[in-house]
Amino acid sequence: MSKVLPILLLIAMVLHIIRPLGLPGLRQRRDFWKIAVGAIVMMMLTVLVRP
Repeated sequence: MSKVLPILLLIAMVLHIIRPLGLPGLRQRRDFWKIAVGAIVMMMLTVLVRP
């Protein structure tokens, strides 16, 4: 499962470059980097929550 999530994020970034997803904050092609930043923030929160 830990290897599936990065692959899904990469696919989402590529799809967003081809055709924007239309979600709030992701309406233009140049906003693809926000997907990566969100993933990094979620990983940091996961590391902080773990004992």
